[in-house]
Amino acid sequence: MAAISAEAVKALREKTGVGIMECRAALIEAGGDEEKAIEILRKRGLAAAKRKEGRVTAEGIIGAYIHHGSKIGVLVEVNCETDFVARNPEFQQFVKDVAMHICAAEPRYIRKEDVPEDVLAKEREIAREQALADPKMAGKPERVLEQIIEGRLAKFYAETVLLEQPFIKDPSRTVYQLLAELIAKFGENIRIRRFTRYKLGEDATLSAKSG
Repeated sequence: MAAISAEAVKALREKTGVGIMECRAALIEAGGDEEKAIEILRKRGLAAAKRKEGRVTAEGIIGAYIHHGSKIGVLVEVNCETDFVARNPEFQQFVKDVAMHICAAEPRYIRKEDVPEDVLAKEREIAREQALADPKMAGKPERVLEQIIEGRLAKFYAETVLLEQPFIKDPSRTVYQLLAELIAKFGENIRIRRFTRYKLGEDATLSAKSG
């Protein structure tokens, strides 16, 4: 087993914000490789987020972002379990970052589960027609066709669903991964509940609410 120095643990903690013991354990599991350790911590954060999804989030804040030129603005409500977390500067920065991301990325939904069935059915139909129109698909089995359709639906989610979109400040992570890391760090459930995006001159606003 590779020796894990205190400096390596400290460097990983500064990069991830995760506790010292968790950082040391991840580095040991990764054989001292920092990038692998970061990936391990991210996966653990996703698992922790899943376990906390059912917990009540009655606190939180409403964040706002106005784009340069004051022609686009976003309001977003992010909930957490306690006022202690709601007042934390890192939580508040996350809310601001999400508002800025919504301004730039224009998501239509918050979670995949929020996409209406008729919209999803239409996207699936379009993906099927596009795949069948491709000469390379001639004679391919149905399972291959379904894999292609699912791949195109994944792209649709990444373009329109907030939690599936690559985070604009770090495209190597999705918004959900960023959220999961925050949940793991604070140890309580955090939920992006709703948002509204305004654009000057447009009669309709872009709004979404998670069920």
